[in-house]
Amino acid sequence: MSQNARYMALALSLGRRGQGGVWPNPAVGCVIVNNNRVVGRGWTQPGGRPHAETHALTQAGPAARGAIAYVTLEPCAHTGKTPPCALALINAGVARVVIACTDSDPRVSGRGIEMLKAAGIVVETGLLEPEARADHAGFFLRIDQGRPMLTLKLATSFDGRIATASGESQWITGATARRMVHSMRNRHDAVMVGSGTVRHDDPSLTVRDLGIDRQPARIVISNGLDIPLNSKLAQSAADVPLILCHGPKAPAELIQGWQDMGATLLSCNSRQGQVDPVDLMQKLGAYGLTRIFCEGGGQISASLLKFDLVDQLIGFTAGVIIGADGLPGIAPLHLNRLTNAPRFTLDSVAKAGADTVQIWSRS
Repeated sequence: MSQNARYMALALSLGRRGQGGVWPNPAVGCVIVNNNRVVGRGWTQPGGRPHAETHALTQAGPAARGAIAYVTLEPCAHTGKTPPCALALINAGVARVVIACTDSDPRVSGRGIEMLKAAGIVVETGLLEPEARADHAGFFLRIDQGRPMLTLKLATSFDGRIATASGESQWITGATARRMVHSMRNRHDAVMVGSGTVRHDDPSLTVRDLGIDRQPARIVISNGLDIPLNSKLAQSAADVPLILCHGPKAPAELIQGWQDMGATLLSCNSRQGQVDPVDLMQKLGAYGLTRIFCEGGGQISASLLKFDLVDQLIGFTAGVIIGADGLPGIAPLHLNRLTNAPRFTLDSVAKAGADTVQIWSRS
């Protein structure tokens, strides 16, 4: 790896620190180098501001003059709640800006680069671009398709079951795998489940035991809002963001009751008596979410796969056999031909304590 690539790799690693906590903004990283010495490091701060470039320039101070800035995404060129980052780089006097990937946001696309070049700054693009596009995938999907990136996580037995015939599911995988899941939750804007999971497991869907204060939003999909009002989610709605996605015929009194408890209610179209997954993802994108971590159950998993809404598949597999009478991880897809089956490309396989974890991306 070249020295330039090492600096950009550092910027990418810094940017990942913001994943899950900066939506609807992208989680950008920035490194400022002067005379082969890192003088500033920055990443998008909680809530989306300050931006990575501003954060790094503040640390660099006067040392930014004549320096090289490595940025994982094209610096913004528009004035929002803060001035453009491209202007901040210009005013700081940097000599060169190396950008991993350009921004598809129409407010920025190409304009940030134009501003920098017009000020006499040398601009290079494309360094570690595939890695940067993977990190910013959720932001790009929201801009280009109106929906967030979706990761589907399954924790199953060796034969693909998520519970026994009696419904027992805690715990199929071990403590190490469950801790990894909490870390994955932390890198997403929101954790999503269906109302069946809430009724059966009464989860809190929070990040625990990692020493982290920030919590992702919790999303529950329930066409008729049939969610227990004494659940852990209900009891914590005023403290940790809770988003309830319901159908157009959900009872008004339940909608008002949940709003009074502190939840956000999103009305979605219905499809065959269930929340329409395509409209659901559009509504979540419009709300500002860029990265969603879905933890089931089987019906929701099947619905998301059927409508090609799963971008990443994470499977934790335990060395236990439950049998065909157990509950499958994914409900029926009603496929007649194998060519119609959703396919993914394997990214990695690793041990997770006594279990294994596989990460797949859409093909």
